[in-house]
Amino acid sequence: MRTAGERGVVAPSSAHEAWRLLFGLWTSLRPHLTATLAEDDLTPMQAMTLSVLDPDEPRPMGDLARVLACDNSNVTGIVDRLEERGLLERRPAPGDRRVKMLALTEEGAAVRARHRARLFDPPEPIRHLSEDDQRALCEILARALAASSDELRR
Repeated sequence: MRTAGERGVVAPSSAHEAWRLLFGLWTSLRPHLTATLAEDDLTPMQAMTLSVLDPDEPRPMGDLARVLACDNSNVTGIVDRLEERGLLERRPAPGDRRVKMLALTEEGAAVRARHRARLFDPPEPIRHLSEDDQRALCEILARALAASSDELRR
């Protein structure tokens, strides 16, 4: 591997390095994330589906496909499995019965809350940072997230 000092190689920017480090942290936490999903017998896409559905506000299936960045037919399969488990239900949209709204059931809202509580419990690498570093990290990541879409914050 050539270094930044060698001819023709551009040193990575701070943005590249920050992203590499974030990706490395995320990758190192995969076993924790996998175990968290397994506790509720969820696939990553099922967990993401539960996470983006607001327990108090049903969402159209087409909107969910856009948020999950997948084809409508894939959403149908994900929704079918969650519906079979009693975690969500399809409802006709007010004013247009052709549109299917997705609503969490009581059990689905409970699984969502339990999963999010475990998922958002800080992992050891974050807990071991000083309080000042944790605060600085929060401020930096909040600014980065603010530049992202609102959908990612739900």
